[in-house]
Amino acid sequence: MSNQETQVSSLPMPPERYIANYTDENIRRNRAPRPPPPPAQHEVYSMFGIQYNNDEMIRSLESQNIKRLIPIHFDRRKELKKLNHSLLVNFLDLIDFLILNPDSPRRTEKIDDISLLFVNMHHLLNEFRPHQARETLRVMMEMQKRQRVETATRFQKHLERVREIVNTAFSALPVLDDDDESGGAKIKAEVDPLEANAAAKNDPSYQHDRMLCKLVDAIE
Repeated sequence: MSNQETQVSSLPMPPERYIANYTDENIRRNRAPRPPPPPAQHEVYSMFGIQYNNDEMIRSLESQNIKRLIPIHFDRRKELKKLNHSLLVNFLDLIDFLILNPDSPRRTEKIDDISLLFVNMHHLLNEFRPHQARETLRVMMEMQKRQRVETATRFQKHLERVREIVNTAFSALPVLDDDDESGGAKIKAEVDPLEANAAAKNDPSYQHDRMLCKLVDAIE
């Protein structure tokens, strides 16, 4: 009995499959699929049927059994120009073969050469991904810093404005003279006995003293 081969698509599922899983009803009931956890260090994971190593962000051409057309140490700008020039030359050669001799086996060779050039160009561009990620993160952090500085500046302006309003309100208050202060003391003197009397009612000896006073008034 032969082993069953697992068929893995080289492309993600259509958007309709994801939309069906992440509906509002599924999200509200917590039924939507959770994203997979990030791979641990030195962990090998599979994506679209291809094994990847977490330590190796960009796989080398040699590990994929692809012929490398660019040297190990090189100037990316010059090499991209060379690959682009070679691509144009091979494309023109392919057109000549298609016009003069379409059945020539060199036609297939030129197609393979063009495919190899495209793969090397794609790999060379992928090596810029870490730099692009760092630059994207740097731009995002600069934008967040600028937004926070602008927010702090606006807050400081509003704070200074509130302080000016409070100082203006305090300066507009009337100044009390000696007569006003004595009048306030009289008002306080009139109010204090009431407060003291109300507080005295809570004292247990208050009722006893009141009974004695009533008894003395009755004798008189």
